[in-house]
Amino acid sequence: MAVTIRLARGGSKKRPFYRIVAADSRYARDGRYIEKLGTYNPLLPKDDENRVQMDMERVQDWMSKGAKPTDRISRFLEAAGVIEKKERANMKKAEPGKKAKERAEERAAKEAEAAEAAAAPAEEETATEE
Repeated sequence: MAVTIRLARGGSKKRPFYRIVAADSRYARDGRYIEKLGTYNPLLPKDDENRVQMDMERVQDWMSKGAKPTDRISRFLEAAGVIEKKERANMKKAEPGKKAKERAEERAAKEAEAAEAAAAPAEEETATEE
């Protein structure tokens, strides 16, 4: 049985609330679970101590038995100092698409032309004053 430590969604529509649970990876997200390990309320401010509550002893016990935390849970555990911070790099996600790059290049070219056009009359005025 492959056990994962993951989030199980609760709460009403547009009011999410999550239980942190140890569950068989084959079970449905909101379905049966083995043990409730804590809660996560994303509606609370990030600095609120009640936003993420976990029973660290039980979480460490499950991890020692081979349970794998999901990405979100591993981030919570990293913030709590239970596991080492992983190096994450998803540089491509932040890059704009092809068309957005083309628009940015066109905009930069137009701005450069406008700057040159504004500079040219200023040079002519200084030449005529002499």
